[in-house]
Amino acid sequence: MMNFLGLGDEEDEEEEVMEEPSSFEPDQDFANATRRGTVLNLHTQKQVRVILSEPASYDDAQLIADHLKGHRSVIVNLHRAPYDQALRVVDFLSGCVYAIGGSMQKLGHNIFLCAPENVDIQGTISEYLAGEGRAHLR
Repeated sequence: MMNFLGLGDEEDEEEEVMEEPSSFEPDQDFANATRRGTVLNLHTQKQVRVILSEPASYDDAQLIADHLKGHRSVIVNLHRAPYDQALRVVDFLSGCVYAIGGSMQKLGHNIFLCAPENVDIQGTISEYLAGEGRAHLR
């Protein structure tokens, strides 16, 4: 009763703790640890989305910028846009990509990949189709 009220000797408490047997059973301890362990989801990354866009004019560039702000990569095909509008779109998007710390790469004639900062682009697309390379493909 004295120990319950905190008036007992501390030595008695230490002896009681030391008297408890310490048995180690690896199989049982492993089973208990795995039951109490943390469950990890192997699919922690959310699905990556790439947007395909064919802007017809400069007015469509803001929608592409909104996708970039939402951390989605955009492939921009400027074949439908008039030349002067396509230049304005590329200028606007290059500024947007710079502002968010992303990158922009030319994939082909009038086709660009705009990627936010969380996407790493590796490799390059060569200009093989321009000039002599085109004759070899026919």
